[in-house]
Amino acid sequence: MSRIGKKPIPVPQGVDVKMNGNVLAVKGPKGQLEQEFHQDMIIKLEEGNLVVERPSDAKNHRALHGLTRTLLNNMVVGVTNGFQRNLELVGVGYRAAKQGNKLVLTIGKSHPVEIEPPAGIEIEVPAATKIAIKGCDKQAVGQLAANIRAVREPEPYKGKGIKYEGENIRRKAGKAGGKGKK
Repeated sequence: MSRIGKKPIPVPQGVDVKMNGNVLAVKGPKGQLEQEFHQDMIIKLEEGNLVVERPSDAKNHRALHGLTRTLLNNMVVGVTNGFQRNLELVGVGYRAAKQGNKLVLTIGKSHPVEIEPPAGIEIEVPAATKIAIKGCDKQAVGQLAANIRAVREPEPYKGKGIKYEGENIRRKAGKAGGKGKK
């Protein structure tokens, strides 16, 4: 039995769960999420808890069991607490600013890079070198953070670029700089 899949998901007060076939909608104080799950997975609402069960011990059912439970848990956590990803800009002259809803990055290119967040995702710039991405959909928050990081990934020689907060960049030694040839 899946250790993750068999854990019940507590549904806090203020969170509304609606099931329509294999489509589940979760509504809470931070927003509303809707997702379609595999038709073989059995999702029940029992005594304020969501429980995921699988019909058999087949390999694909075992694989879907934990996945379905984790996706449901992320939906419930997202509409109650929300998710956040923090990014840091490292480099001389690298900075971020917010113009209306857009994020404007000055990162050593010939032009400023503008990024528009999708609906339901909020971008904050608490400092010129820090970016906070917030939202109730964990997948969308992580994808936007990855897209912003991909604009200028950290390079291994000086560590310049956009990195996740707390990310450790493996550094490489520069040129050996030995003696010239005779």
